[in-house]
Amino acid sequence: MTDRPPARSESARPAAVVRILGIDPGSVRTGIGLVEADPQGRCRHLHHEALHVATVGDFPQRLKAIFDGIQRLVETWQPHEVAIERVFLAKNPDSALKLGQARGAAICAVVAHGLPVLEYSPMQIKNAVVGRGIADKTQVQHMIGVLLGLKGRIQADAADALAVAITHGHSRTLAERTGTVASSLLRRRSRR
Repeated sequence: MTDRPPARSESARPAAVVRILGIDPGSVRTGIGLVEADPQGRCRHLHHEALHVATVGDFPQRLKAIFDGIQRLVETWQPHEVAIERVFLAKNPDSALKLGQARGAAICAVVAHGLPVLEYSPMQIKNAVVGRGIADKTQVQHMIGVLLGLKGRIQADAADALAVAITHGHSRTLAERTGTVASSLLRRRSRR
């Protein structure tokens, strides 16, 4: 789902509104979610999708497709900050390595644009949007629809990416209110 990408002119946006790109990395599908967060932590949906790379070619070509897809999104939507899900421990070491490489391709794509990247664990994300760190994917999908006022079923990876973005929107608001070190770091980086 896509609204029109608004321009990221620093002078045109209210100083406290932040455009956040959430990424749920994967070597088959990488979820993308964009929201704008206001000073109270309320998030407004801008865009979401899943980059399907399973049929692109060999594994290095999939990594390139993730990198290129995220580069395209950054250029189109011009986010101010990026939040990404941390790699969790997988039962299969090969899957964990591939996930880590997909995550690396996504991080390189946004860092190449000078964007700050913050990381959140799956438990932090689920706790922020569902209220339980052990929520399942259907609960996350449902709550993302409720929180952002979206109709219909949201693709699971895109819903996870929106959840990452919302988690960051809420976390940065809390950091701003409490005056933590993270908030000053975010302020400095978001002015660039």
